[in-house]
Amino acid sequence: MSGVPETTDERRTAPDRILVVEDSPEDAEAIGRALRRTHPDLVLEFTDRGEGLVEALLAREDLPGLILLDLNMPGIGGHAVLERIRSRPELGAVTVVVFTSSTAPAEVDACYAAGADSYVYKPVNFALFQTVLKGAVDYWRQAGSGSELPSVK
Repeated sequence: MSGVPETTDERRTAPDRILVVEDSPEDAEAIGRALRRTHPDLVLEFTDRGEGLVEALLAREDLPGLILLDLNMPGIGGHAVLERIRSRPELGAVTVVVFTSSTAPAEVDACYAAGADSYVYKPVNFALFQTVLKGAVDYWRQAGSGSELPSVK
């Protein structure tokens, strides 16, 4: 025995906790309003920047079950944040959904290649915005619970 304690990763993901990474105050407010209406049981956390995000997540014992990640942010953009999250095995259980206004096919492909679990376009109409967001959250919460996911036809 070397006397060095074994290191174990004791972090757990909290399926009822969502971290929203969004630099637009208007979009952050819309996300908060939509999710409070459709999922009042969720614990929402917000940050408006990618700088230091991975380090902050690694310092936590309880990780969010889902990260809603905007791509177009000042400083460290969403692509770099996604790559940093996926480069850390300790964060592998966290679902990352890119929630952005970009519909560029190359951007979608790049996000999936970098490890995004889903790519969701932000509609401008609030009712549709709320419906799309609810569907994405419901899907990934069900996936995180180990329940069988609905088939897509």
